[in-house]
Formats: sequence, C-alpha cells, structure tokens
Amino acid sequence: MTELLDYADRVWRGEADPGFFHTGRLRKDGLHEIAEGVWMWPAFGNVYLFPTAEGLFCFDTGEQRTAKDLFNATRARTDAPLHTAVYSHGHLDHTRGVVPFDAEGGRRPTVIAHENLPARFRRYAATAGYNTVINERQFQVPVRWPQNHRYPDVTYRDTTTVQVGELDVLLRHGRGETDDATIAWLPERRILCCGDFFIWASPNPGNPQKVQRYAGEWARNLRWMASLGAELLLPGHGVPVVGADRVRAALTDTAEFLETLHDQTLEAMNAGATLDEVIHGVTAPAELLAKPYLKPSYDEPEFVVRNVWRLYGGWYDGNPAHLKPAPREDLSRELAALTGGADRLAEHAKDLLAAGQHRLAGHFAQLAADAEPKNLHVHAIRAEVFAALEAASTSTMAKGIYAWAARESRTLVDEEG
Repeated sequence: MTELLDYADRVWRGEADPGFFHTGRLRKDGLHEIAEGVWMWPAFGNVYLFPTAEGLFCFDTGEQRTAKDLFNATRARTDAPLHTAVYSHGHLDHTRGVVPFDAEGGRRPTVIAHENLPARFRRYAATAGYNTVINERQFQVPVRWPQNHRYPDVTYRDTTTVQVGELDVLLRHGRGETDDATIAWLPERRILCCGDFFIWASPNPGNPQKVQRYAGEWARNLRWMASLGAELLLPGHGVPVVGADRVRAALTDTAEFLETLHDQTLEAMNAGATLDEVIHGVTAPAELLAKPYLKPSYDEPEFVVRNVWRLYGGWYDGNPAHLKPAPREDLSRELAALTGGADRLAEHAKDLLAAGQHRLAGHFAQLAADAEPKNLHVHAIRAEVFAALEAASTSTMAKGIYAWAARESRTLVDEEG
C-alpha cells in the first residue's frame, strides 16, 4: 500500500486528520500510483492520469499555481503525450493545468467538457471584479481573477463515451455544485471519477456568495453513482476511497445528507413557513455530520437550506418589510436614536457576545457600524464580535466572511485611530 493509500485508509477510519492532505506534503513524491495504471496528483483540486497506448487520459487538470509542478511530475514519470483531458466542471481549481501540455508542441491535447462550461468561462470574464472580491473574502488570500481560459475542444449534452487507447470511459452530466458537472465511469476498471460530488466534507450546494447550486439533483446523481458498484472512488478533493463497500457508503451517506436538508426545506415551504422559520427549523442528522467525510468544514447545512429556498422560492424571504426595505443605514440610525446611540448598540453587542449570544451580537455590532460608519469605538467592538464569530465557526465559508468583516473594522481603527 502506498503512503497516500495508507493515509486514506486512516482518514476513513477517523484515525488521521483529513486536513493534512491539503498541506501539499503528499506531492513531494510526484505522481502516486494508487492502482494499476492510475496516477494521482494530490493537489487542492486533484488530477488523475491514466496511461494508454495512445497517450495519457486525464480527469481534471488542477489549478494554475501547481500547473507547472503537475507537468514536471508527469514528465518525470512518462514522455507519453497528454491525449485527452476532461474537466469535471468549470471551477478554476480544475481547469488550469492543461496549458503546459499545450505548449509542448505537436498534437495539442483534446479537452472535453459539458456544453454549459463555456458559458461559465464567459460569465467569469463578465464578473471578474466580483469574483476577485468574493474569492478573496472566502479564502482570505489575494486573488488575481483570470481573464483567459483554456476552453474545451469538444462538448457534450447528456452522456458520451470516450475511447483513448484501450481505455473506455463513459461521461455523464449531472447538476450539483455546478450546472456543468461531468462524472467519468470506467466500467471495465470499476473506477469512478466523481469530481466535486464528493469532497471529504459535507457537500457545498449552499455557498452564500456563488450562483445557484442544486442539492436535490446532487443527491440523485450520488444515488446513480452508488448503483454502479465502483471499487475505487476518485474525488475532486481529498483522498481516494478504496473498496466497493466504502464507496457505496460514502456516496449514499452524502446523498442522504442532502436529501434530508432538501426534503425538510421543501416540506416547510409547502406548509407556508418563512425563510427564517426554515433556516432555524431544518437540521442535518447528527449521525451523518459525525462521519469523517461529512463534517461541515467547508459549507454548512444552514447555507444549503438557503440555496434550496432560493431554487424554489426566489429571493423573497416571507418578511414583508424586506420586500422593499429602507437603506440599512437609515434603519440603523433610527434604531440607534431609539436606544441611545451607536455606542449603546455596540456595547450591547459586546454584552451579548459575553453571554454567548454570538448571532445576536453580530446583528447589534453591524447595526452600530451602519448607524455611525466612522465611529472607531463602534468598529473596535465590531472587530471583536466578528472575530469571535469567525473563531466559533466550523466552515471555510463562514470563517471567511466573518474574518473579512473583522478586518474591515480593524483596518479602519488602525488607520484612523
């Protein structure tokens, strides 16, 4: 058993930290052969290479930061040309690694993707500024959102088959995290490349800063994958899952997690509940959240619920005051006037924080800052409140937004104080 597969086994058993995978240390040995004729590049977005008599078949191509490293690791293993690459979807951590192979000369690799993917790339170009901001906020690192993309050479609609040398691959479209996702099934090898349908964390159809995602369809695609009898699951993020029983459990547990959130939300909506009632009433089963591959470390069940609401119910949340709201600053100033000023609101936020009422503390800290945007005392408290909210959060998405808010206020205090 390779070092990577030994680690994967311990992660499955709950004996190793899944976060170690993303330290990059597993890449020190280059490509890992995780099965006969299957090489894995264990990156933030995983890459899988299959050598054939006609060249390499590649599922996903990784991100730009490690594209040259992927190329060098591949060339350290083989001189075979990259024949065909498939994008599991259009997110940039899966589509930026083809360029060094394009530059080799000779036959350019053929890139295959779902027909919705080119429209994603065009949308990325139209919203480059917005995507820069939200990704900096989400990941707390500087971002240079690219304007150029390696578009696919071939697209398909529902399903298609690809043959590269002796390798036969079925590609199937499914909506989940994105509307352009592709699943690859290698029936003779019993290998399933699932992209981001499985990521070693609770699935993320709830991202609060991104376009619509599809929890119900995600679950249905997972059920289809579970029916195939795969013996090796190759996810878009995290370690492989080895063994038919483990693969089936991973896929069906994740499907059940999503179905529970989706169905509870829809039931409440049909009963006339407001968004507020749905958010605070729908829960994920504790026994599923305890699984090592379903911990809410990236997305959160509450955010998934919001996106199910958005899919079926639009943006109106059931509160008539929110239909045509007053500007936030106007409302905050009125509340500050009623309660004795922005400082009073901020101090109450601090009291709530001390009492463990983190969510309420966030409301009052933001009201105070909206009422008096230049009040440094208010911003000092706001920074304290949202830093505490960040520390209490489990998910990357919540931590990023709270940290961004805290940094806004700290920066103002440091610059003006």
